[in-house]
Amino acid sequence: MKGRKITAFCGFLTICLLFLFAACGGSLAPPADTEEPTGNAEELFLTIGSRKISVKLETNAAAAALVGILEEGDITYTAHDYGGFEKVGDLGRTLPRSDTQMTAGAGDVILYSGDQIVLFYGSNSWSYTKLGTMQGLSAAEVEEILTAGDEITVTISLR
Repeated sequence: MKGRKITAFCGFLTICLLFLFAACGGSLAPPADTEEPTGNAEELFLTIGSRKISVKLETNAAAAALVGILEEGDITYTAHDYGGFEKVGDLGRTLPRSDTQMTAGAGDVILYSGDQIVLFYGSNSWSYTKLGTMQGLSAAEVEEILTAGDEITVTISLR
């Protein structure tokens, strides 16, 4: 008799759980018309003067966070020469860091201290988070674009 009560109770509990899961199943997904930022673009663009430069992005949290910010709109900042090998500018926000010791070279786009964007036209070894690499330009072309003046205006965009 005791075994039948346990079996009946287990059956009742199973049916209750099935109804509970069925009732909740459809409500876990966001509405179809809700558009969330993907943060997974494979490239972005830098506009410096009249040049629009494609940047192939790294696969890391900093690059994904930057894409998420750019989905809300472009970022324009001023970059200054530093050390005769890079242009540095304040991003105006902080991105997640995954710094590793590396040697950055011409065309590398780097995150420094979480809130500085560094565009390299030379080379330097330090602990950085790499965001991406400029595409379709020689080292000489990168240097020519980035050394057009001590101060340059850079716009970062997804298009």
